[in-house]
Amino acid sequence: MFSGVPRVKVSEGGTDRSTDQITADREKDSGVVIRKIGDKYFWATRSNKELIPHAGGAFITFVAVDGAGYVRVITQEGKSAAAQLSPAEQKFDYVEHVLVGLRSVTYYGNAL
Repeated sequence: MFSGVPRVKVSEGGTDRSTDQITADREKDSGVVIRKIGDKYFWATRSNKELIPHAGGAFITFVAVDGAGYVRVITQEGKSAAAQLSPAEQKFDYVEHVLVGLRSVTYYGNAL
């Protein structure tokens, strides 16, 4: 259904924040894959967590049913309109937000 390659990683913990560029050798270990099996969606790269899709405008947001995070994707049809919003929508095709305790890790990347 959707596969993406991360370009930027942002880690936050309330008192600290770090931003890293993803190098080519780390792309495959940090990618995102969402698969549709039957009529359900699964976050294949996050232990096959079940996702609930929410479509709105140029975006589809896949939210983990256990609250572990989400993946927001710009649809191909909506890319040109979304690109008008900000440089982030111009440069990236998705954002993956993962919660780890009270910390979060966010990846920005491009569809394969």
